[in-house]
Amino acid sequence: MGVKRNTVIGLLTIATFIGCGLAANAQEVIPPEKDSFIDYDGFLGVSEEVAAYRQLHLVPLVEFNEMKAEPGTIILDSRSAEAFAMGHIEGAINVNFSDFTEEKLAAAIPSKDTRILIYCNNNFEDDIAPVMLKSAPLALNVPTFINLYGYGYKNVFELKGMHSLEDPEIHWVSGL
Repeated sequence: MGVKRNTVIGLLTIATFIGCGLAANAQEVIPPEKDSFIDYDGFLGVSEEVAAYRQLHLVPLVEFNEMKAEPGTIILDSRSAEAFAMGHIEGAINVNFSDFTEEKLAAAIPSKDTRILIYCNNNFEDDIAPVMLKSAPLALNVPTFINLYGYGYKNVFELKGMHSLEDPEIHWVSGL
């Protein structure tokens, strides 16, 4: 019984060494800078570029409503489909932020010159579903704006300030 056990342990040890060697060899083939399609420094660069630009594209509710009434303007809600279905600004379309790709954005937005209005949970003081407040530095408006800009959409405007869902000027449409 001891010989059989030692043989099995020996074979497992050899297989482990071979597996480790193959894994190490595979890691050497892929240069470290090309190990994924994640570019944190690139994201920081786009974020820096957007910072001053975004400040000029924050619009108060009155201007937001005037802009959304103009033909060809899109109100983009990038919250989850579930949150969108529970309620959204009238006339908004939904493309979940986690689904942003060149193709999905192009399907929803006719041209990179299209005026896009955005808003998020943190524009609403109510702090109730479907607009529960997020940590302020992590508000969805920020990555949505950065990503739209990074995908080439430069005609983006963001709702400024906090508002109540009860404000008739918000034009909130509740659950379907």
